[in-house]
Amino acid sequence: MTQGKSLPVAVIGAGPVGLAAAARLVERGMTPMVFELGAIAGASVSRWSHVRVFSPWRYNIDASARALLESSGWQAPDADHLPTGGELIRDYLAPLAAHPGIARHVNLRAEVVSVSRKDRSKLASEGRGESPFVVVWRDRNGSRHRELVSAVIDASGTWIKPNPIGVDGLAVEGEPENICNIAYGIPDVKGEVRQRYEGRHTLVVGAGHSAINAVLDLVDLQEEAPQTRVTWATRAGGISRLLGGGLNDELPGRGRLGLRAVEAIRAGRVDLKSPFSIRRIRNLEETMFVDALHGEQTVEIGVDRIIVATGFRPDLSILSELRLSLDPAVEATPALAPLIDPNLHSCGTVRPHGVTELTHPEKDFYIVGSKSYGRAPTFLMTTGYEQVRSVVAELAGDHLAAREVHLELPETGVCKSDPVDSSGSCCGGGAETEPAGETGCCGGAPLKNDDACCLKDEQAKAEGQAGCGCGTADQLAEPVPA
Repeated sequence: MTQGKSLPVAVIGAGPVGLAAAARLVERGMTPMVFELGAIAGASVSRWSHVRVFSPWRYNIDASARALLESSGWQAPDADHLPTGGELIRDYLAPLAAHPGIARHVNLRAEVVSVSRKDRSKLASEGRGESPFVVVWRDRNGSRHRELVSAVIDASGTWIKPNPIGVDGLAVEGEPENICNIAYGIPDVKGEVRQRYEGRHTLVVGAGHSAINAVLDLVDLQEEAPQTRVTWATRAGGISRLLGGGLNDELPGRGRLGLRAVEAIRAGRVDLKSPFSIRRIRNLEETMFVDALHGEQTVEIGVDRIIVATGFRPDLSILSELRLSLDPAVEATPALAPLIDPNLHSCGTVRPHGVTELTHPEKDFYIVGSKSYGRAPTFLMTTGYEQVRSVVAELAGDHLAAREVHLELPETGVCKSDPVDSSGSCCGGGAETEPAGETGCCGGAPLKNDDACCLKDEQAKAEGQAGCGCGTADQLAEPVPA
């Protein structure tokens, strides 16, 4: 590390990965200094607290954080339960942040304004690697502070900077003017903001898991408010990469998201338009008219609300005085970018990686967590935990441990497929079970039982049977990380 090993290590962000970094630093006898923009996980998890994640608890708890918590009598939640974001905060992140070994190092409602080297701008090279970092931050009262630190781990995430609607990466005409009727990410349409969506026509834009979650929440809302309409638009021509894993996805919760989305489309509860490229939004008499290209045809549709779930991008403005090396397209490090670039491969699975792939020209500076992926999707919490394990080992001088792999990631079960137009095969990993256009997948996705692989399996278990037997044991097993 840089000169002054007694100085703390700055951790930007108190979400799952940031707090895991703090726990790893404490375990190694180092001092973290954590900065969080809001409350615990305020810039990340708290913004989707109503959403149930697709990975069970076994993947959501960092090993060092678990050891720290269990030393004070904490009991881990059920390893197979799929928590909501709110449960993730309540049952894990809040207790971790309140632990005596962590709490005194956490600064809440602390906005990091900039990071640099002491007495050295980005241009200065002489003695740069031995100079401490300077973190400039603003407290809840607006007062500015300057802290000297020996290293910086940026785990601030990307949730606060969503992508706009345009396929060119820019806001489309009329998007800023209609911002009051547009939501970004995954709004709580069944809870906090229900009145804005109930009985109305909503256009969801995006093809990732955030979009699927938003669509399925609106489909659930239809049960109580049948006048609720859902149009789902994907910009690049299909959602097969995310829907195709099904039962072959080693995270069953993630696979079931795709299966439920397929069923909603087939049942006519969701109007899928793909590829769909929005050009302009106009507001006339309380209705937004969306001008777009649907394939090669110019269309116009009227909607009441728009949910934009087109992904996120990193905010690099606070790092302008640091020497970064970023892939020009993905905005991840050049070593990591080829592993996650959706232009190069469509698979959601990314091999474990650590300090080697995360190193920048700026010594002792690392971007971890979802921000390390730049503009690429597919990030898993457990990937971030492996990243910080490796980075902290490197900062502690344990270079061998930093380059070991302590993680086996679950497979997505798909690279390329087209489940919406397919013959409905998924049970048993490929056996055709029902004709095209019908519910498929052994009756469709389960409605309530998270342990069921399909509707028929859910019905069989409700009747006291072991299940319908449509999925093999290998397909339904949930691997435990090493």
